[in-house]
Parts: sequence; structure tokens; C-alpha cells
Amino acid sequence: ARRSCPSLDPPKVRRSRLRPVSKKSDLLASLRGLSIFAHCTDDELAEIDRMADEVHVAAGRTLVRQGEVGHEFVVIMQGRATVERDGVAIAELGPGDHFGELALLDEHLRNASVVAESELTVQVVDRRAFSTLLEDSPHLATNLLRSLARRVIAPSCAL
Repeated sequence: ARRSCPSLDPPKVRRSRLRPVSKKSDLLASLRGLSIFAHCTDDELAEIDRMADEVHVAAGRTLVRQGEVGHEFVVIMQGRATVERDGVAIAELGPGDHFGELALLDEHLRNASVVAESELTVQVVDRRAFSTLLEDSPHLATNLLRSLARRVIAPSCAL
């Protein structure tokens, strides 16, 4: 069954441009192997599975745009993407990487754009489900905080 998911683009038209596909039967095993979901219990992983929509994205597609309102948290399951700030590539993302949490945690505008460099398979969690997951999954919340800390520390290590 197909489920609708919020757009990965701004809410000008409240129709999703990315359409979810049916769930993979081995999603829980795939999630378990990603650092963001490390130490999550089976119940936590099952809740993530229920709340996330699998979406396939064509190469060249912009998933999120810098300066726009964020509505989703995205985890890359397969493929590669580039993070751009002010039109300059600043990072490469691949399986297990995630983005969108800053805009959801602080109702902050997107601080970068993300463009699919290859076909992507992503798991998308909308704002409401993201809040629920953080409340219900202490392991996910802890892993997300660690990931954010690494992002903050990494640029200063280069100095």
C-alpha cells in the first residue's frame, strides 16, 4: 500500500512530489545497521518503521533547499547526495547519513540544500512523527545528539 508523505520541498503546494513506495520487508535489519539507530530496541525500530516512508529519488533532484522551511527528517538508505551551502558543495552523503533534523528541532529554515548525485532510496519522517520518535526512543534521541555534536566539532578540528 502506498502512503502519502509530506513534500521534501516547501509547502507552497501541500502535495508530495516524492511518492513513497511499499515498505521493504528487511527494513528493520537495514535500520539496525545504521549508526543513527544503534542500540535502538526492536520496539523502537518497529516504531521507526511504522512512521517512516520509503521514497525513491531520481539523480539530480533537489531534496531540500537552503532557506526554506523544513518538514522532514531524511535518512539515506542507498545512493549518494551532495550538501550545498550558498551554491558550494560542502559535504557528500551516503548510506546511513541523515539530514533535516536541525530544521525540525528548532523550526529553523534549512541551512543547506541537498541534491541527489545518484538514484537514492531514503526513509522520510515528517515533523510530527519525528517529535514522537524522539519522545519514544531514547536511543534515537541520544544517537541524534551525538551526531549533531560531531557535526559541530568536526569543523573546529580542522583549525
